[in-house]
Amino acid sequence: MASFISFSETVEVNGETVMAIVSAMAGFEAIAQQLFRKNGIVDVEPGKWYSQQNWLNVFRDIKDKLGDKSLLVIGKAIQENANFPSEIDNLEKALNSINVAYHMNHRGGEIGYYRLISYDSNAQAAIMECKNPYPSHFDRGIITAMARKFKPETALTINVELDTNSPTRLKGADSCTYIIDWREKSNDY
Repeated sequence: MASFISFSETVEVNGETVMAIVSAMAGFEAIAQQLFRKNGIVDVEPGKWYSQQNWLNVFRDIKDKLGDKSLLVIGKAIQENANFPSEIDNLEKALNSINVAYHMNHRGGEIGYYRLISYDSNAQAAIMECKNPYPSHFDRGIITAMARKFKPETALTINVELDTNSPTRLKGADSCTYIIDWREKSNDY
């Protein structure tokens, strides 16, 4: 399944999650509202539910009008707006929580998943697979925001990159794989 096409026409996304676009598009709220109306999303409110396909259509329009970097920014805004489990206190839990949050914020049919494939604190690396209808840059934004917020206390930097050696939605695949790695602070600093 390609990006921007819901796995099921019955899937809905909650208003809290939809509001992430408005939050992420500070300064471009009028464009966001115009794209919402164009795609049948009106009166966005927390607690209400909206067609995922209509929301995905908004994503496609944002990509066409503003580019992939805008999708990355919106992905980064998700963790500030969507519902997430409250017991997150480390990077491994944070990465696992993305799938839990995804299911908390969507309903009504097959939605796909975010799966932590591996996590190795000694190697300072993790691998995450995302099989869903969202654009790759959006998923990278979500993972990046969670990784930065919950990076290990001893980490100096953390990086999230699309694994271009694996199948990606950018090339028509059903999923994308992301490599998360971090570097520990040195005692030399």
